[in-house]
Amino acid sequence: MRKLQVQGVHHITLTGAGRQISLDFWEGVLGMPFIFDQPNLDNPDEGHLYFDPGDGRLITIFTNEKRQPVHDRTPTDPGCVHHLAFAVSHATFEQAVVRLDERGISHSGVKDRGFMNSIYFTEPMGLLIELASYVFEPPMGCSHADVLIEAHRLRVARGDHNIGRVHLADAIEMLVERRQDSLSSDRGPKNPY
Repeated sequence: MRKLQVQGVHHITLTGAGRQISLDFWEGVLGMPFIFDQPNLDNPDEGHLYFDPGDGRLITIFTNEKRQPVHDRTPTDPGCVHHLAFAVSHATFEQAVVRLDERGISHSGVKDRGFMNSIYFTEPMGLLIELASYVFEPPMGCSHADVLIEAHRLRVARGDHNIGRVHLADAIEMLVERRQDSLSSDRGPKNPY
């Protein structure tokens, strides 16, 4: 038996409200470029809008003019989608509260998650949306996942409850030492003063 190895998310499709409501949220609030639309090829009563969330992949929305925004949270039963998280820069994240407030969009306020900051709110059909901003940059040639797996290992070894800034800093130092050779025979910390 062999695995079917995935290589990333191709797209996520959501059930939206009407076309304009969907455009107003996904492009008008979240800034995702609207890249194309066509009919839903499996349901002639629906449209199918395609947005780029910033990484060239796709978020697509099935639209139907009979569907209106709801104010209830989508179900969080087992097997249901709890929320979608989108990456934003630190600069954008710092503007999130003000920009959501300007539109009257209720939100969670900033949540410090140790390795990232988050803010939560719902889209027009009640799906919880998270804007997430990492509090670190990975070293050259490494991914955020590389840093997080090392930070996790450090956290567990130290018996800490969750990943914090110290785990991230130490993980980044470890990755740099592993990835980049040095002419020094001793790369340990020093105090030149």
